[in-house]
Amino acid sequence: MGLFFTYLGAIDQGLIWGFLALGVYITFRLLDIADLTVDGSFTTGGAVCAICLLNDIHPLLAIFMAIVAGFVAGAITGILHTKCKIPAILAGILTQIGLYSINLRIMGGRANLPLVGCNTLFQDISLQLNVNRYYVALVISLIFTIIFIAILYWFFGTEMGSAIRATGNNEQMARSLGISTDNMKLLGLMISNGLVGLSGALYALYGQAIDVRAGTGAIVIALASIVIGEVLISGKKTGFAMRLASVVIGSIIYRIVVAIVLQLGLNTDDLKLLTAVIVAVALSVPILIGNRRQISMYKKLTGKVKDDA
Repeated sequence: MGLFFTYLGAIDQGLIWGFLALGVYITFRLLDIADLTVDGSFTTGGAVCAICLLNDIHPLLAIFMAIVAGFVAGAITGILHTKCKIPAILAGILTQIGLYSINLRIMGGRANLPLVGCNTLFQDISLQLNVNRYYVALVISLIFTIIFIAILYWFFGTEMGSAIRATGNNEQMARSLGISTDNMKLLGLMISNGLVGLSGALYALYGQAIDVRAGTGAIVIALASIVIGEVLISGKKTGFAMRLASVVIGSIIYRIVVAIVLQLGLNTDDLKLLTAVIVAVALSVPILIGNRRQISMYKKLTGKVKDDA
């Protein structure tokens, strides 16, 4: 039974971290920007949510405030990149570094902020309904996931959402069509980090605490989730809704893999190395398979030409 709840907890965490992966998907795949802000904005979302709870603010309002904080973090990176003309990767690093100090300020100078005794949504509903908190977390996280995937699917089908996708696909063409690519990048970064802030808030609620280093390496975890989802589930011909869902499913698979490896006795200090290996393998395999297919097709064509000759 203990093993069952271990994997159920992995699914819960996969759904929660899935919002982080969705945020990174928007910048990495749709905008073609490597945004490193997420390592800081994840903690910002958790810290803002935690402070709201400690001040007796309802968890749902605290989650909303965390999303707004993520929007602001994304806006800072967007302004540095679009208005100050700082390269996107450097703008993200600058914001991430600045957020470390800001997060400490938000948390009152403490590196760790426990939420024991606060209304953390998951725990309170679990006690009220007398249901295991893992089940409660699963249902609530799944509801949030469905709602936000539906919102994203709708938004990126609108004129503005299509403009964001066009900017990432071909910036020069988008500009020639009269699209303000700088504004689209700014908006995309804000939406992305808003989702990351939401992930950080749910993480704080689920774990009943937030640490100032909680977001360290978040970008790598998100990339692992995206790549796993793309390799195993979605493809080039897959619909946009399924691609969004595959990102979350990839996050769940990643968490399950981590749980299995930890059960086999892997040292927790090696988790970052494991994540790096997973991302490297997942990125390399499709390219290697594609190259082999091209070589085999070339051999078949050259062989056919020789036979005809």
